[in-house]
Amino acid sequence: MASIEQLRSKYDAIEEKFDVLHESEINTDCLLVFDYEYKGSNTDIVIETEEFSAVCPWNGLPDFGLLTLEYVPESLCVELKSLKYYLMSFRSVGIVQEHATNRILKDLVGVCNPVNMKVILDYQPRGGFHTVVSASHPSS
Repeated sequence: MASIEQLRSKYDAIEEKFDVLHESEINTDCLLVFDYEYKGSNTDIVIETEEFSAVCPWNGLPDFGLLTLEYVPESLCVELKSLKYYLMSFRSVGIVQEHATNRILKDLVGVCNPVNMKVILDYQPRGGFHTVVSASHPSS
């Protein structure tokens, strides 16, 4: 078994690189919406998934998070299977945590034009930091 000192040079030599996709690979074309039949009812929709992931744009290491989407529909609702596929398209995309949250908000507002929407990404700690990012429409 190697000692800590013997492992140091091997550890320092680790330069593993992972494939990182560009943000342009995020698939917004799969997002589907359907007509909301209760316009004006001020209904809150809350969707959560613990399966969100993207990667660090610099080292390709994964970032995992709990994504919460809260919105009041105007006339359209986001179809859930299409939302799942959209979010899966982030899996190998190199994007910083703050930008991922805002990108999701921008894309979803663009397809369903809600009365209001909030996206919260509560990331698993990495490097000793726990990050929670939230973005809202309209801006508060």
